[in-house]
Amino acid sequence: MIHRMLSRSLALLASAACLSAASLPAQAAWPEKPITFVVPSAAGGSPDVLSRLVTNELSKSLGVPVVIDNRPGAAGNIGILQIKSRPADGYTIGYGNVNTLAVNRSLFKKLPYDVDRDLVPVAHAFDLYNVLIVPKDSPIQDVAGLIATARKAPGKLSFGAPGVGTTGHMGGELFRSMAAIDVLFVPYNGGPAALQDLMGGRIDYLFANSSEVGPLVAAGKVRALAVSSAKRIALLPTVPTLDESGVKGYETVAWGGVVAPHGTPPEIVAKLNAAINAALATPAVREGLAKLGAVPAGGTPADFQRTIDRETKRWGEVIERNKIEKLD
Repeated sequence: MIHRMLSRSLALLASAACLSAASLPAQAAWPEKPITFVVPSAAGGSPDVLSRLVTNELSKSLGVPVVIDNRPGAAGNIGILQIKSRPADGYTIGYGNVNTLAVNRSLFKKLPYDVDRDLVPVAHAFDLYNVLIVPKDSPIQDVAGLIATARKAPGKLSFGAPGVGTTGHMGGELFRSMAAIDVLFVPYNGGPAALQDLMGGRIDYLFANSSEVGPLVAAGKVRALAVSSAKRIALLPTVPTLDESGVKGYETVAWGGVVAPHGTPPEIVAKLNAAINAALATPAVREGLAKLGAVPAGGTPADFQRTIDRETKRWGEVIERNKIEKLD
């Protein structure tokens, strides 16, 4: 009797559990609709072009469109704020780089976002390097000549960069500090304006992304003195590094990667990370990056977090040492 009652109770419990489960909405598989990829810069710039190489492959592997949403302005802060403000459901991700995830934390008095609190790292996508260039008819032939000229006339030479806080600016400040020279910094609203003034002889030198200046160097429109990488880059194999040129230990990397709103489910972050790493391994992406002077990175979200932490500390020290005025 007791056995029959127990069996009946268990059967009723099982039936109730099935009914309860059936009444719950089925959890949708991710992804089931287009994913928005926010790029905190204008269309056509390095972040945009590089991001599209990766997102094209992501669309194929994930089976849904990955749509670029360009949100330029405020040194990338507008775009990052857009990522932060979207639902943490895996349908909004975006581009985060050395500027927005590291430099800006020390450069701005108050950011509209907190990198650690508002964002989650997904993957380190690629590394890009800067090229130190001068006008094609400049009398300066190499880095040693640039340093010697600057020391002979303190405050006379000027260098430009496509915006305050960019790696062109920060790399220039690091060069100024390590070379012990006194030069004038001229900020521009984007790379094209800075390049135009350099070629017109209105500034003396410029640190710019290899993706932007590689074709100009090849065409003889500007002269490359050095690259910011620790080793020579394949795009400009005859151009020495700054370390080789006498500025020992110099290196700046214009790295970039993918971030998502804080609270994005770990399983979605893991799927995105795997898809990005797979995309970086494809011939299309590797060849596309190489043409722009970039190299694929990859790795886990934890790897990307370590890069962010290390670079935040490094550039904070550069800003403090060079007494760079903080922005509102």
